[in-house]
Amino acid sequence: MERFDSSPETALEWYRAGKGAALATVVETWGSAPRRVGAQLVIAGDGRIEGSVSGGCVEGAVIVEALEAIEEGEARLLEFGVSDDDAFAVGLACGGTIRVLVEPVGKVLSEPMLAELVAARARREPLAYEVNTETGHRALRRNAYTERLRMDRSGFEEDGQTFVAVHNPPLRLIVIGAVHIAQALVPMARLAGYDPAIVDPREAFASDVRFPGETILTDWPDEAVSKLGLDTRTALVLLTHDPKLDDPALQAALSADVFYIGALGSKRTHAKRIDRMKQSGFTDEQISRIHGPIGLDIGAASPSEIAVAILAQMTAVLRGKA
Repeated sequence: MERFDSSPETALEWYRAGKGAALATVVETWGSAPRRVGAQLVIAGDGRIEGSVSGGCVEGAVIVEALEAIEEGEARLLEFGVSDDDAFAVGLACGGTIRVLVEPVGKVLSEPMLAELVAARARREPLAYEVNTETGHRALRRNAYTERLRMDRSGFEEDGQTFVAVHNPPLRLIVIGAVHIAQALVPMARLAGYDPAIVDPREAFASDVRFPGETILTDWPDEAVSKLGLDTRTALVLLTHDPKLDDPALQAALSADVFYIGALGSKRTHAKRIDRMKQSGFTDEQISRIHGPIGLDIGAASPSEIAVAILAQMTAVLRGKA
């Protein structure tokens, strides 16, 4: 999964600074594509750029077209064939074709609509940007394109005219318990596109030495998850084995709309956990969201293998496969 793309924010900033700006978005690919559909490049009227639509294959041509589009105030739908030689230069086995939609901010993509999109992204609100490439109609859609949002899949609808750009908040992983499994899971999750945070009031465990460069909270777990926030792009993993630490965060997650809850422990431990949640007033439906014992059953034994099993299960749940 690609890192959070700040192109809309940059485009709005440059436009408001009087530089002029255009957003170039990959809307379709064939063959071996350097960037996925939805990848963006923002171009300022002074030629400044940020982002990428091809990893370097066609950026030069897109910039030229974008500067002309800013001047004319009209959108452009571009198509490029990437040769095998150019593809090889950016690390691909073979070439392909990409289509890029260039939208000047202001006359085409209105400032109020772009500002609304940026504000929604800041609120971690999942949103779809819809544009009809034939009619030019544009809209921000909430509570729509559920499957696209779940799969992080931008693209054209079946009509071949309606392009939908998915704007999901970055994935987030909250780990309760700075234990050995967490030391393996956190870097794996970061590679998979998650923004991890480790929560453990035991400062001997939750240290920069054990988790260099990571976000660490030593608050009590329920206070920590309240600070971090729980939403549909958040996974919660409980690893302490200690109900005093796990349960407050678990109760907060069961009352929220996180996409994944996993809890370490044996079947016997999990049965006791279920009893405690029932006594706390949670329904069977709410409790059924807990994945325990945690992780896919791959016979994992070591902390690293358990981390693989957890991340695999998180991915399966996120993509609707579990």
